[in-house]
Amino acid sequence: MKSRTKARSLALQVLYEVDLSGHMPGEVFEEHLNTTHLEDELLEFSRQLIFGVYPIMQALDSFIAQHAPEWPLDQVAVIDRNIIRMALWEFAVEGCTPIKVAINEAIELAKMFGSDSSPRFVNGVLGSLAARQNEINVAFGPKPDKQ
Repeated sequence: MKSRTKARSLALQVLYEVDLSGHMPGEVFEEHLNTTHLEDELLEFSRQLIFGVYPIMQALDSFIAQHAPEWPLDQVAVIDRNIIRMALWEFAVEGCTPIKVAINEAIELAKMFGSDSSPRFVNGVLGSLAARQNEINVAFGPKPDKQ
């Protein structure tokens, strides 16, 4: 597994637990650090994903719901929902990852952690959202360090 994929995997596990349990993301992340061996740069990437996605989960979900109308968001598998949130944050909100890379990484995570149908579902929803990258970016506004 590639290094950044491992970092995304850690972020996904934290967001998944937070989504299911309601635990605080900082506490869950700290617990996972005890069993994770990643370089500081990769841990920082995981931290950015977690704390980039977590505060705007509901806003991300509203964009996701528009592109998976046949699946009410509360019926989308928790793992799939979090994979999509992370990829959407990476390419449309933060803009730190090219669209194709974010989607490919999301598909890989879906293959590892999701059901047999997860990769196709994740790819379809993210493909639709990719077409609205600029609109989503504008909706979330400029980043403090990019103003």
